[in-house]
Amino acid sequence: MADEFTGKVALVTGSASGIGRATARLFARRGASVVAADVRVEEGQQVVDLVKQSGGDATFIRCDVSSALDVEAMVGQAVSHYGRLDIAYNNAGVECKMAAIGDAEETDWDRVLSINLKGIWLCMKHEIPVMVRQGQGAIVNCSSVVGLLGQKNMASYVASKHGVVGLTRAAALEYADSALRVNAVCPAIVETAMLHRYTGGDARLAAELTSQYPTRRLTQADEIAEAVLWLCSDQASYVNGHALVIDGGFSVQ
Repeated sequence: MADEFTGKVALVTGSASGIGRATARLFARRGASVVAADVRVEEGQQVVDLVKQSGGDATFIRCDVSSALDVEAMVGQAVSHYGRLDIAYNNAGVECKMAAIGDAEETDWDRVLSINLKGIWLCMKHEIPVMVRQGQGAIVNCSSVVGLLGQKNMASYVASKHGVVGLTRAAALEYADSALRVNAVCPAIVETAMLHRYTGGDARLAAELTSQYPTRRLTQADEIAEAVLWLCSDQASYVNGHALVIDGGFSVQ
């Protein structure tokens, strides 16, 4: 298992922190050459440095996934650098401002949908032709458990993550005969910097969130990374168009 992705090139967006960071590092540990992409240059380069210090191979590309020019350049640079692109984990995303629909701001709606949904569409738009030419590929998109459920006071985020699931299923059908697989992961709340921004360091709020889960703990980034790698592996060779829920049983209560 340590070298199951040897010879493969994996692109991870939103790799500077959280789930993206954990996934980029895990791909490298399992033998892949990693393209780490993010808008945050310093933190993204740190991930690459950590990979190289551990004996892995990685390169950083700055990319704003809501920019068509940036995304096209990112994929082009990845292929130019490594000669191919076998795997893509389209993970980059942002949280919304908490507000009821009647109080939400149009600018926040546009920002969240532009990054969380349009960004994944742009990534697939440019990743898929490369993989079709190669004759195979695996893509995983990052949705959320609220991409399958409702949640109040965060309509833009919920809508964007529902959209990711629909987009994933459409792409899976369109390119199945090209030996491409397109799936999504739907994590519950993950213990990352995004969560800390949401709670603002409020221990009571963090405890309240944790109490909602049957496991009585929050998801860890490494647990999502393991699921992403499985979906990209040969072990999941017949899994296509699936939205894999990783929520400790939250959604079945």
